[in-house]
Amino acid sequence: MLDAELQLVRFDGHLFGADQPCFGCGPNHPIGMHLAFEQEGEELVSHFTPGEHYQGPPGILHGGLVATFADELAAWTVIAGTGKFGFTVTFEAKYRKAVRVGEPVVGRGRLTGPVRRLAEVEVTLHQRDTLVFTGQFRFALLDRAATERLLEGPIPVAWERFLR
Repeated sequence: MLDAELQLVRFDGHLFGADQPCFGCGPNHPIGMHLAFEQEGEELVSHFTPGEHYQGPPGILHGGLVATFADELAAWTVIAGTGKFGFTVTFEAKYRKAVRVGEPVVGRGRLTGPVRRLAEVEVTLHQRDTLVFTGQFRFALLDRAATERLLEGPIPVAWERFLR
């Protein structure tokens, strides 16, 4: 469910500033994925077409980047669903089929339980209308002090309204 305070349908890295450094969603990251997300009912959806510069084996998206796409989608599912920023604590992934470069991938994320200090998210990725990846993610929603300890410094100003 979309967080009522955000009142957004489309989510992307501009929410945290155009120059934020995230590889997954940073709008100006020189080699990043530049991911964006849209609310569709209870799910957050993202479309990504991996370029050849993201391949591992010839023609196949590097497995770590498949996980990166899924993790980024899960993180934004937390933001869209709670209005809070979370940090990945654990995830379990199943790679069902190779993800091909040069072909669109559709990712879907949804919150799967009540959210307090932890949020759980299920992610699926499809390519060619075939399920290629499933994952279950757990995120910690931290307060300011815990976030600054994790970052080993002050939080970016644009993050302040998203802290627990």
